[in-house]
This record gives sequence, structure tokens and C-alpha cells, in this order.
Amino acid sequence: MKAMILAAGKGERLKPITNVTPKCLVYVNGKTLLERHFNMLVRSGVKEVVINLGWLGDKILEFAGDGCKFGLEIHYSNEQDEILETGGGITKALPMLGKEPFWVINGDVFTDFDLPELKLDRDILGHLILVTKPYFKMKGDFDLKLNRVIRCPDPALTFGGIALYHPSIFDGYTVSRFSIVEILYKLIDQQKLTGSIYRGIWEDVGTPDRLKKLNSIS
Repeated sequence: MKAMILAAGKGERLKPITNVTPKCLVYVNGKTLLERHFNMLVRSGVKEVVINLGWLGDKILEFAGDGCKFGLEIHYSNEQDEILETGGGITKALPMLGKEPFWVINGDVFTDFDLPELKLDRDILGHLILVTKPYFKMKGDFDLKLNRVIRCPDPALTFGGIALYHPSIFDGYTVSRFSIVEILYKLIDQQKLTGSIYRGIWEDVGTPDRLKKLNSIS
């Protein structure tokens, strides 16, 4: 199974740190978020990874190289100055991700989560890892009913930035700037999106204050 790490964004909320450092290369207790993701992927049996590059992508390339020092084979999808957001970034990388379901991980989350051995049922096209709504969010993203992801007026769960997608969900989409959220909404309406709640360590390293707090307690 393959995985993609989303790492092209500018990390606007994490400025001024991200003026010189891509957000996936910030350190938490002496180790970058990206290396932590690599270690998790190796533990989970993933050997081939695609990383999309945008803001300060050359620094990610310099850090990770071909992946051999991390026990991985790394490929790059270079968006350069035209950052495509989540949906567009994945669409551009599809030729490297193959025809089987693949994992996608946000580069700016800190977690002790390990990818499960998960197979999508025939009528299911995606699976989201959800977490309890964190303190800094006014509203959650989704909820669950019989393991299906649903939308509701007051959702209690937040998308954890980790998901398994079947490549067919991108059929008909061209390489352009768009969010994966519009595809997720379609899957929810079609009842083709499942989810599970992760109750372990999970943090969105979105601001300097959150990063400072994380380094003080991790």
C-alpha cells in the first residue's frame, strides 16, 4: 500500500516559523513532524510514499531525499508556486499513487497513530480518521452513525488529517486548485464514506503557541 503526505502549504498560521521552514519540518522534542510520519509509515508496513512540494519544497527534498535513510521509497509531486490545496494536490499525484486505495496524511499533525490494516468494503470509497473536537475549534467537522461519516448541525468530531481513499473518487477531476472537502461531501451524500475515532495522541500543529505547548508537554 502507498501513502501520500501533504506538505505543499505555506503554513500561514504558523508564521513567522514557516517564513523559513516548511511546516512539516518543524521539530517536536528533537524530531521533525515529517520524520515522525516516516517512522509511522514504516511501522505500518508502507514502503512507498509521495510528498507534494510547494512552499520551501527544496528544503523537504534536501531533508528526505530518496527516502532510503528512512527505509522508504519517496517520490515527489512538485506544485512549485501553484499550490493546489488538498484535492488538487492529490489529483496531480494520482499517476504515482496507483489504482489501489492509498493513505493520505496531513504533514502538520502530531500523533502516535499507526495505520491499521484496513480494506474498504465494496460499496465504500473512503475512510476518515476522526478525533474529538479539539479545544481551539469552535465547531467540529463531521459525526458518525453506524460507522458512516455524516454531516449534522453540531458535529462533535474533527477530521484528523489521515484518510484512506480509493483513487476512483477523483474520476472526472482535473489538476486544479480545490479542497478534498467537496469530494468528501459527495461521498457522505452517497453513504460511501466510513470513519473511526482515534482517542490517542493527536495535535494539529497549527500555530506557534500550539507548537510551543506541544514541545513543553510531549
